[in-house]
Amino acid sequence: MPPADKVIIKTRASSVLFRPVDPSTVCVFPYTIHNVIMKAVRLILTIFEKKLPITMPNQGLSLKSFCVSEHKDTKTTQPHQLPVYATSSFAFDDVHESIEIFTGNKKGHVYSRYGNPTMDTVAAKIALMEGYNCNCTPFAFITSSGMSAISTLLYAILNAGDALLTQANIYGGTTELFNKVMARHGLKPIFTRFDDLAEVEDTLENNPHIKAIYLETPSNPTLDCVDLQAVANLAKSKGIITIIDNTFCTPYLQQPFNYGIDFIIHSSTKYLNGHGNSISGIILGKDPNDEVKIKTTLKLMGSTSNAWDAWLLNNGLKTLAIRMDAHCQNALQLAQWLSNHSKVERVNYLGLTDHPYHALASKQMKAFGGMLSFAIKGSQNETLDIMNKLKLCTQAPTLGDVDTLILHPATSSHLNVDKSLRESFGITDNLIRVSVGIEEVQDIIGDFEVALK
Repeated sequence: MPPADKVIIKTRASSVLFRPVDPSTVCVFPYTIHNVIMKAVRLILTIFEKKLPITMPNQGLSLKSFCVSEHKDTKTTQPHQLPVYATSSFAFDDVHESIEIFTGNKKGHVYSRYGNPTMDTVAAKIALMEGYNCNCTPFAFITSSGMSAISTLLYAILNAGDALLTQANIYGGTTELFNKVMARHGLKPIFTRFDDLAEVEDTLENNPHIKAIYLETPSNPTLDCVDLQAVANLAKSKGIITIIDNTFCTPYLQQPFNYGIDFIIHSSTKYLNGHGNSISGIILGKDPNDEVKIKTTLKLMGSTSNAWDAWLLNNGLKTLAIRMDAHCQNALQLAQWLSNHSKVERVNYLGLTDHPYHALASKQMKAFGGMLSFAIKGSQNETLDIMNKLKLCTQAPTLGDVDTLILHPATSSHLNVDKSLRESFGITDNLIRVSVGIEEVQDIIGDFEVALK
């Protein structure tokens, strides 16, 4: 029998200490009676433990051990802001709960490489945004970057020997991924133009190993558009998967699921975050079977994001609508000004009525986005000189931030893309890409006015 001066009863959520006022008055029960009493008390506490507040620390521990242990307080109310779950792993009440979660019979978290409440909450929010009024229930996973979103998705849904049909005027890093990494693992990229659907269909007929179509619309950096509905219909007729990078638009401007697209990816580093302070990507799909494949691949490749970057992304999402409206308005005004400048050869912006893809963009997009590119009448050196004269605009290898960012694709984002291939799609040495920010638009225009003198 335990000593009469101290009896500690421990449950998962609480510790209860009984001390007699006067040890000499303690009634000593036979051991069997004591066991019955202890079992009864434990049962009662087990039933009501979730309602009992913790009023004292673990009295049975030394202070040293108590410092190390986690203090589990009772949950009261919902936090107003999403918490950062900065933990590598999650604890279980007992081994049976561990087995239930590992086998998938009970929802729960195990290890942050598999998932994390912060990351899962943000991914679920973006899934709801992409599925808004789309008559579907998408799933989403947040990854460590936009590139990891692409690679994880392709490894999850394609096999060695499959071919991928895509366009040449996409982000240069994506082209490199296809040519230098995926191709070595038996995934063959095939490049074509998507403005001629007859040519696309011929390519599909002549290449039966094509299992997926990968698109950017608008494309980076020339802002070409692809008819999503037409491509999706063609792909479905041949049992081919469709994937779109929706980074430039975000679900606020374009919702590809509405047009029959199977998968969406984002570099959520860009517009979804909008503040240039975190790196992340998003994979979205609609089929539960694909969800299982992607989750498994994501877990085993280790391309998951982290709680902090997810939290920063969530903060950015709160102002997405306001920012995108401002980006679109400023980009249109800058594009109109540039198109009338004597030193500008051409402007690529979908909001210009004479742009060849203006009508298609008007059908597929709510507005025309914050991205544009323009070519000057001059050489590469003259182009770089103009860029160096810009003071308000920042030279940076990214886009979608609140401030205006410029980039020279030929020497940066598309440096490692074959020159003849990129030039055939208009990515020339005199081309400047502009991610138009939300500053006062007259200040942005004024900066370009000085640089182009």
